[in-house]
Amino acid sequence: MTESRQLPVPDGLAGERVDAALAKLLGFSRTFAAEVATSGGVAVDGRPVGKSDRLDAGAWLEVTWAPREAPTVVPLDVPGLGIVHDDDEIVVVDKPVGVAAHPSVGWTGPTVLGGLAAAGFQVATSGAAERAGIVHRLDVGTSGLMVVAKSERAYAQLKDAFRERTVEKIYNAVVQGHPDPLTGTIDAPIGRHPSSDWKFAVVVDGKPSVTHYETVEAFRSASLLEIHLETGRTHQIRVHMAAQRHPCVGDTTYGADPTLSATLGLGRQWLHAVQLGFRHPGTGEPVVYRSTYPDDLQHALDVLRAA
Repeated sequence: MTESRQLPVPDGLAGERVDAALAKLLGFSRTFAAEVATSGGVAVDGRPVGKSDRLDAGAWLEVTWAPREAPTVVPLDVPGLGIVHDDDEIVVVDKPVGVAAHPSVGWTGPTVLGGLAAAGFQVATSGAAERAGIVHRLDVGTSGLMVVAKSERAYAQLKDAFRERTVEKIYNAVVQGHPDPLTGTIDAPIGRHPSSDWKFAVVVDGKPSVTHYETVEAFRSASLLEIHLETGRTHQIRVHMAAQRHPCVGDTTYGADPTLSATLGLGRQWLHAVQLGFRHPGTGEPVVYRSTYPDDLQHALDVLRAA
């Protein structure tokens, strides 16, 4: 079953890419809008257009698409999903690489919520059904600490804490080269990459994004950094470090040297959420949780140190 819409292009969307315009006009995600256009579902004045074509004001836009079913949480055991802390309000997990925070359209792999459900945990029901209890996320290729709300009180308080930037989020990253200065702050807005559906970039009209970093250890070809996030944009650390020409080692999506990645045995970016601190939603007391490096990151670090 398909759906369709026909409408003129508003003046305010003149010059916009097709996928960006569909996202604004029809509420599609940018990814889904791109898929609709790529599959031939978009025509302008009767002529098929691609996702990156630009629109003219007043042109007649015709869109046809097959609605996607909403993703659902499927209980599925997640090997390596560590439980760092558990009480009536929250559960703090140590997420392994290759695991998404929650189900999403197009993702068929394991999720934190699926792993918790399989282990018998019940989480808060606030938020969209496929993201219930989720107050922040880590990339699939990033490992480390996540907190999931189990009570409605915890969900509300933690969402506010992340929004108000009172949560301490500390990452360790190994980046190529040696940042100059060795300690600094990157304050640069992040938004969708202008030519890639799956990437983000520093762009003028992006969302405010602030990353603080400090060099902990320097190697011949790379540096171990401690990173404090002031904001929490998608791919923020990866984008900011790549913009400084110091991409995370192993992060070939953002320009890392594949030869170095292979030498270190890395199949993903060297990035780990090592510490998470906030006021406990039940007691109001400050709590801090820490995580150790997983085997693949520790091995890469050992190789760098040996060199």
